[in-house]
Amino acid sequence: MHTGRIPVLRQFPIDNGEELPLFVYPALEQTGMVRHAFTTRQGGVSEGIFSSLNLSFTRGDRREDVAENYRRLARALGVDCESFVCSDQTHTTNVMRVGREDRGNGVLRERKFRDVDGLITDEPGVTLVTYFADCVPLYFVDPIHHAIGLSHSGWRGTAARMGQVTLEKMKQEFGTNAADTFCAIGPSICQSCYEVSEDVAEVFQAEFLGRESEILESKGKGKYQLDLWRANEIVLLEAGVPREQITVTEVCTCCNPKLLFSHRASKGKRGNLAAVLALQEEGDRVILTNASTNALLKAQEAFQGVAEEKLIKF
Repeated sequence: MHTGRIPVLRQFPIDNGEELPLFVYPALEQTGMVRHAFTTRQGGVSEGIFSSLNLSFTRGDRREDVAENYRRLARALGVDCESFVCSDQTHTTNVMRVGREDRGNGVLRERKFRDVDGLITDEPGVTLVTYFADCVPLYFVDPIHHAIGLSHSGWRGTAARMGQVTLEKMKQEFGTNAADTFCAIGPSICQSCYEVSEDVAEVFQAEFLGRESEILESKGKGKYQLDLWRANEIVLLEAGVPREQITVTEVCTCCNPKLLFSHRASKGKRGNLAAVLALQEEGDRVILTNASTNALLKAQEAFQGVAEEKLIKF
């Protein structure tokens, strides 16, 4: 069972003495150029199976509660509520460059894009958001070109080398060199909790030829335990990221259902966690008030029902 010391769980002040617990990576903090976090399910206002920091508008939670959860997250990170740009995850390896013109997509207004599992930017004032409940978050920080990336990598994305695809997109858009990039593999399901069938195992045996023993453990009768953490680490290493610049999680979503949402542990009755990443902006910390929640709700009403058209799948 992985309870973990990496990433580090810290308390961030929000309102009236309240605090929001968020995971952070010291290696990414030490670059001095980003604000980032991986959320827990604690510190929000959602109820029932969404208790309490659910960040998905598409799973049946009250929209006003999700909007308040985003306001709290923005407050804790010191970013503007309007800065969030959210992925539209469908297990692709599509990675999209976003900028200030995309701010608010998925939170304040309908997304202008579909089927995007990775986001990259080199613009301050843009906070990238991807969603999780067992799949693997991948963080990318390029201190040379002042660029960042955030990707969702489930078993399909991992087998398709989402980490490499994201680095290649960052190289194409910003000139990023993998050797200069700092990466983090975020909280997700551990090998002990992740049983897969033989057809999934065969995909990994083919893609990771010669390294199968590092990521797959046979349990017999066509069942395997799959290590997505090691698989994604291999992808990043083979893409050219130095080992010392990769931080691998020690926190399993499925092992910690009171702290984190897990699709497998909850049998699908859950909210969504989020990975968030933004370039530091010059100037003072953004101060948010309850008016921010009202702004979120007003914008949400403008596209009521749109989010329910397609559920995010993990």
